[in-house]
Amino acid sequence: MRNRIKEYREKKGISQGELADLCNVSRQTINAIENNKYDPSLQLAFNLSKTLGVKIDNLFLSGEEI
Repeated sequence: MRNRIKEYREKKGISQGELADLCNVSRQTINAIENNKYDPSLQLAFNLSKTLGVKIDNLFLSGEEI
């Protein structure tokens, strides 16, 4: 699933490690999600959305937006 996590994370000026700490996951998990190598659980997707202050549907791209 493609996403815009890196884009929103960089807009907030936080590192992968900081985002990982805020979401209680490893930096490697955030890196894998940003590189579309790992699909987050629904709970993690909501945590990322809340932490980044972005609606979840804006964070993850549907097939039409790719």
